Amino acid sequence: MFKIFNRKTKDLKLSDYKSIWTKFSFLDESGSLHDAQTPFFTVGVIKCSQPYYLGNLLLYERNKKNFHDELKFNKLSKLNIEFAKIAINSFLNTHSIQFYSYSVDKDGDYYKRQFNANPWIAYEQLSIRLIEAALADNEILIIVADHVTTPAEIKYEVSVKKKINDNHKCLTVAGVCRIDSKANDLLQVVDLMIGAINYDLKLGLGLVKGDRNKIEFLNYFKQCLGVKNFIDGFRNFKFNIFVDKDAKQRLPLNFNTK
Repeated sequence: MFKIFNRKTKDLKLSDYKSIWTKFSFLDESGSLHDAQTPFFTVGVIKCSQPYYLGNLLLYERNKKNFHDELKFNKLSKLNIEFAKIAINSFLNTHSIQFYSYSVDKDGDYYKRQFNANPWIAYEQLSIRLIEAALADNEILIIVADHVTTPAEIKYEVSVKKKINDNHKCLTVAGVCRIDSKANDLLQVVDLMIGAINYDLKLGLGLVKGDRNKIEFLNYFKQCLGVKNFIDGFRNFKFNIFVDKDAKQRLPLNFNTK
């Protein structure tokens, strides 16, 4: 089969359709941009060519366990934590899938300087920054984001698509659609992972005492990745977790949640 390697998306033609990767990106956020008591904000995305593989695996496990509730990190309990672990294992066992996340300190210089403390601009721009970091050559992305209620003048779907395509001067994002995460298992997996990352950072500042089920899931997630904490981020072939320098400076040198 004819293939083209190492070509920028802007150089591709419609006739190169066999060489263009059309990938789905499932995007969610953790940490309120409005709540002053929540200093960290994390946005994360799962990128894959065929959502079917992870989605079908999770559906099989749901039917097998007769588990049909929504998975959310903030709602972890003894009733759903084991299935949350199954969801993480399902992601790890799925081929050709990646996770990216970006965590920012809302009290940091970067956040205040870049966004002028405007949460809607911050959400939009951090989404764009994360998507562009996840973008590879020969890719056109289809973005499915968790629904967030925004003011009427905020056109998140329109702005994210237009700004990324304008930045790259080509069709890089085919479209953006926000849906309720209750309807999509991949968005729920993103929620579990970014929720754990955000919680780990809050533990480092002593902002949370440590819910037993959240701690158990967090430690399980870190054990799967082989990390002590997420302050320095983490990167391998499947994960790219980034924490900005303002967040790092805020946390104590001996930060360790175990």
